[in-house]
Amino acid sequence: MFGWGIYDFFAGVYSKKIGPYKTFFWSQLAGLFFVLLLISVFTITLNISVLTVILLPIAALFYTTGYLLFMKGFEIGNISIVAAIMNLWAVFTMLIAFIFMGQRLSTLQTIGVLMIISGATLASLNRNDIKNKSFQLSAGVKETVLGAFFFGVFWNISEVISEQIGWLLSTLFVKIGIILFLLLFSFLIKRGLYLTKTSTKTKIMVVMMGIIEAGAVAIVNFGLTIGDAILITPIASALSVVTITMAIIFLKDNVTKLQGLGIFAAICGIIATGF
Repeated sequence: MFGWGIYDFFAGVYSKKIGPYKTFFWSQLAGLFFVLLLISVFTITLNISVLTVILLPIAALFYTTGYLLFMKGFEIGNISIVAAIMNLWAVFTMLIAFIFMGQRLSTLQTIGVLMIISGATLASLNRNDIKNKSFQLSAGVKETVLGAFFFGVFWNISEVISEQIGWLLSTLFVKIGIILFLLLFSFLIKRGLYLTKTSTKTKIMVVMMGIIEAGAVAIVNFGLTIGDAILITPIASALSVVTITMAIIFLKDNVTKLQGLGIFAAICGIIATGF
């Protein structure tokens, strides 16, 4: 939750400087090198089944597609609404885990999960933006909902892969797939990825973002090896609480009473899921 929250905060800042696609690509590449570094520290056993070989490229494609659709939503839609709709990815993950994987929650955990998702959604909404006459509900909404679906399904697939080959190898292979898909996509749309005119500070921050995001993905994958996606993913989805809190602290953004209520509800929900 904290890792993704920090990543999304800086992604929003630096996407405006070098563009969302470049920010995503170079941060993912930095994350890949970080995971390779982790490989040299942790002991791993390479024993890949045919099912895992099939699922790995699918997982990488779903993760890449989900994030690119989120970015498209931010580009053409209202930021507050898009950020709130993004939380649907945890709902998709939970539904699939409930229906197809037989995962269940206790009554208190169910209440906690509902508080997390509702709280994160409220925290993402800005009443002033919603009242803005220039706001159009259709702009970016379809892309974001579709992105939430791809991202949500990814974590169900990632749980299966992580349980098969471990959290670290799962993170590594998916990162490799993401880079390959981004390079292919960049070639097809003829979009340059060079950072020749970018300041050193920006390059360093993008690298740091990639390390933080890769760490977040690795930790969630580790959580999926010892817990269930139906509980793990809604906690991680409360990342918007972290992003908004950072915006309040560093960008001096004002928090509305609705957002404050959302942050409080999400925190209470996270505590409830531990029982």
